[in-house]
Amino acid sequence: MSTLSQPFQDQKKLFGHPIGLFILFLTEMWERFSYYGMRAILVLYLVEETASDNPGLGWANDSAIALYGWYTMFVYVASIPGGIIADKLIGQRKSVFVGGLLLVAGHSVLAIEQMWAFYTGLVLIVMGVGMLKPNISTMVGGLYPKNEQNKRDMGFYIFYMGINLGAAAAALIVGYVGEEHGWHYGFGLAGIGMALGQLIYMVGQKHIKHVGNLVEDTRPQAERKNLLGQIFKNSNSIIGFAITFVGGVAIWVFGGSWSYGALVMALAFAVGIGIVVYNDGNKVEKDRILVTYLSFLIIIIFWGAFEQAGGLMNVYAAQKTDLMLGSFEVKASWFQSVNAIFILIFATLVGSFWVWWKNRKKESSSLFKMAIGVIIMGWGFFFMSIASQEVGYDAAGLVTAKSGMQWLVLAYLFHTLGELCASPVALSFITKLAPERWMAFMMGAYFAATGLGNKVAGLLGESASEYGEFAIFTGIAVFCTIFGILVILILKPLKRLTHGAEDLAGTTDEEAEGFELADN
Repeated sequence: MSTLSQPFQDQKKLFGHPIGLFILFLTEMWERFSYYGMRAILVLYLVEETASDNPGLGWANDSAIALYGWYTMFVYVASIPGGIIADKLIGQRKSVFVGGLLLVAGHSVLAIEQMWAFYTGLVLIVMGVGMLKPNISTMVGGLYPKNEQNKRDMGFYIFYMGINLGAAAAALIVGYVGEEHGWHYGFGLAGIGMALGQLIYMVGQKHIKHVGNLVEDTRPQAERKNLLGQIFKNSNSIIGFAITFVGGVAIWVFGGSWSYGALVMALAFAVGIGIVVYNDGNKVEKDRILVTYLSFLIIIIFWGAFEQAGGLMNVYAAQKTDLMLGSFEVKASWFQSVNAIFILIFATLVGSFWVWWKNRKKESSSLFKMAIGVIIMGWGFFFMSIASQEVGYDAAGLVTAKSGMQWLVLAYLFHTLGELCASPVALSFITKLAPERWMAFMMGAYFAATGLGNKVAGLLGESASEYGEFAIFTGIAVFCTIFGILVILILKPLKRLTHGAEDLAGTTDEEAEGFELADN
């Protein structure tokens, strides 16, 4: 007799998996198609001259990369309110539906050649991704009973294949249309892709109606904690909030930057809530939460370097890379698909390597893999340093000689290998350490850290105009190498703070590497 509950028994299967998995697979594939397609041409559109055959906005490189940094940061930070809305108000399934509608509207508005439409479209996309992204992955897990971990992991593997298929196709197709036929046609095509994903999600509701529904909190009101209110009831959370908030005020008043000052002041609430969560734990939980917070620093640094792909490296491909293969011109935006293509090629190989490595009784903790990932990703920038030395300029600063495409490809290869080491285990690591009652907050904080990394990427890209690309690329490579080595040097005390959480986790590291690809 089956021990599965009725919803799991009633699920129709396809290739041994619930049909709902493939509904979510196709929805996320088209969502990533729309996001990465728009991402591939956004900066190129911003920096393209207004008088060209395919006119853009004619922005300076640093201004375009700054906007890109703000945009990609808010896309991920929006996951926190998106998760809260799902947890407290409408559930994950309805949140994904609302997010899809917002994304269709946002990409469609971007097809209008007006500045009001441009900024409105960006805001709608930020809101849409915030509602969809933190919730659709959780719904995948809800399709499988807890006693089918291997099947669930394989389901995530299939799901994340959709993410990378969508990302790979987006840069090639949307990038070509945007560069060749018009930027707004590219934005519109991204919107059509999202509309297809939304239609599939709507039609497939009958296969996912049992997952992602709102879970009512049945506890007495007195036992439900108001996180914002709790900040001001503990001395350490008050101090953490106050120091961060005052730092934001100082940046605003003395640094002359209201935008960054406001950002830091907003982060003061995140710091305060983070300390409230820490205070709520027992001794073991506090140690594990502390390590989780430290891992967020690794995440910020990793994505701060990695996300040069959509900003500085995207501009570099368009302006300073020889894109001719004989008489054929490679589109600059196509390089945005290289990472996703490499993921599809190397994901299994990297996962198999770590299985082999662990079987040889070598260090294979998540923190170790994250540190190695940062180092390998950083080494990719050495190829960009070489590329920047090949570029020639005349007396007026105009480019007279360009670098070869092979350096970009090699850089993206190392970035992908680093990502496959660091990103998959980061999410898994957090789920192993975070207390169950704070899991939603920790997942939101993870995406927020990713968003801050994106903003750091924008800041670094902006500084290339002042310091030069060779200095920025080399500096990132050296810093990532040193930082990764430092993490490895303090690995033992960090592992002690986990109190064996990875040894006690329900899934093995081999399963995590083999079946969880990077979700960006």
